[in-house]
Amino acid sequence: MGARRVLGRAAATTLVAVCTVASSSCTSTGRQMAGEGATTGAVAGAVGGLLSALIFGGDPAEGAARGAVWGASTGAVAGGMTGDRIDSKREQQRAQQQDADLEKLRAELGDDAFAGLEALADCRHEIALGYARSAARSDDRNHALAGLWLEVLTHADRRDEAQARALFPELVAADSHLGSEAQAEETMRETLQSLMDIRAEYGLQRVCPA
Repeated sequence: MGARRVLGRAAATTLVAVCTVASSSCTSTGRQMAGEGATTGAVAGAVGGLLSALIFGGDPAEGAARGAVWGASTGAVAGGMTGDRIDSKREQQRAQQQDADLEKLRAELGDDAFAGLEALADCRHEIALGYARSAARSDDRNHALAGLWLEVLTHADRRDEAQARALFPELVAADSHLGSEAQAEETMRETLQSLMDIRAEYGLQRVCPA
């Protein structure tokens, strides 16, 4: 199943269910703020799930879709609480589980890489690169690899592929899933397309301005 189809299904499921997750009363204010929170959270979660699949293995599209669901539900609650109170214990428990799933994803990638992915999704490339380089210096191997992948993707997204390719030898050495620089190139291009799909599904610019 393609990334766009999987993400589209996740978008429809999470955004339709925003009021159920975020508020039992679901006033117009709650709906608006929950919807905004769901979109922001979904994008962050989807991009995080995408990178997690690269590092730990698995289907990137499915990883992105799961991350989108977690992030959208968590973001919906955060946004909806401003306009409505959450009175249902079941809804609170569901929100807590989604939040725990998203926090687990953040812990896998590291705070710097996760924050950098949020910036990358929003086309803030310089900020993303700053977080990427900080993450790459981490003593945690997975966090460092997440930072390295983030740097490669950020360079590629800003159409500076020479800078991205310059990191391929280091990336191949660090990532056990890669056997060659040619494979790194292919993975980079596929992941970049998925990143663009995520942006498009949630109403962001698919391609960042030059």
